[in-house]
Amino acid sequence: MTTAVVTGLGLVAPNGLGIEEFWKSTLDGRSGISKITRFDTSEYGAGLAGQITDFDAAWQTPARLLPQTDISTRFALAAAEWALCDAAVDPSTLVDYDMGVVTANAFGGFEFTHKELSKLWSKGGQHVSVYESFAWFYAVNTGQISIRHGMRGPSKALVAEQAGGLDAIGHARRTVREGTGLVVTGGVDSALDPWGWASQLSGGRVSPVGYHPFDVDASGYVPGEGGAFLVVEDIDAARRRGVGRIYGEIAGYATTFDPAPGSPRPPGLRRAVELALADAGLAPGDVDVVFADAAGVPELDRQEAEAIAAVFGPSSVPVTAPKTLTGRLYSGGGPLDVAAALLSVRDGVIPATAGVRDLPADHLIDLVRDEPRYRTVSNALVLARGKWGFNAAIVVRAFNG
Repeated sequence: MTTAVVTGLGLVAPNGLGIEEFWKSTLDGRSGISKITRFDTSEYGAGLAGQITDFDAAWQTPARLLPQTDISTRFALAAAEWALCDAAVDPSTLVDYDMGVVTANAFGGFEFTHKELSKLWSKGGQHVSVYESFAWFYAVNTGQISIRHGMRGPSKALVAEQAGGLDAIGHARRTVREGTGLVVTGGVDSALDPWGWASQLSGGRVSPVGYHPFDVDASGYVPGEGGAFLVVEDIDAARRRGVGRIYGEIAGYATTFDPAPGSPRPPGLRRAVELALADAGLAPGDVDVVFADAAGVPELDRQEAEAIAAVFGPSSVPVTAPKTLTGRLYSGGGPLDVAAALLSVRDGVIPATAGVRDLPADHLIDLVRDEPRYRTVSNALVLARGKWGFNAAIVVRAFNG
């Protein structure tokens, strides 16, 4: 079986742009969550979000693409390019049909579309940008990355809300195993314009006071923007081009769906964990840390804590949720957690979960709080759940080949 390894990372997060800035902020507990500054939220009922405030689109994006792209696509183009640079890949030296792109997106080009619809309603259709035809679309990031870097191999776009980013990485591994040498994969999202913000609030899970998953005071999550991209390669192809560093292996992946509301059957997260571990050939005792989905919604937190305790035993594996420093990034959340897990493997440290004080007595998990925990990390499990029942699990493993 082909081994799919991660050779490059590109991170665009509210608490840091790039690998080392994000990682230092995460270990130091520096939050990227603040009151939204892009518009007045005083009438919305909630106004906290993980905003990226230091991204210079004019510097990161070719000038000809600026009028064509939503902010989320600009994040995707930057993160993909940074991941390729980190992997020391020059796409022009590789076979175009041996490189693919698999991305996830939950919102599409919300801000771009909102502006164009405003023109349509106020000025008429002749004022709507021709680029609206694709800038709104969920697959636009796959297309733009593919075009920019000449990657004509098997490519996909997946939509599964918060779980979509892990699904993209899982499909990237499948693509590599089916014979494509290199795949750029990951996800980003951004919907912090008035329309996007209203749509997020309509879901009923956004907290007006803060993001405290698993806490007795959990009241929902704080949304964020951004995400991460990875370069996933066949190990033999990576060696042929003389790769210098490997972050780790995508060792296991699984996805499940929850039963319909009212069904007596249990949620599907535990099954996703068990299938991902089996896919990786690991026993629960082999896992050194779990990066939790951490929805921040009390019932969903309880379900996740029960699933983790059922698979690993009560408080038997460290659990962390560094996303409390960024907010939930939807399709970008899973890839950013996978990147954090790979950095945990690299540096032997588990980041802490900020903002959690007291766990309910029935949450039998060892949640890493207050300070990072230093220990060898050989295998890490990353979880994500999307609204309407999506569950996904990825296992990353230290590469010792």
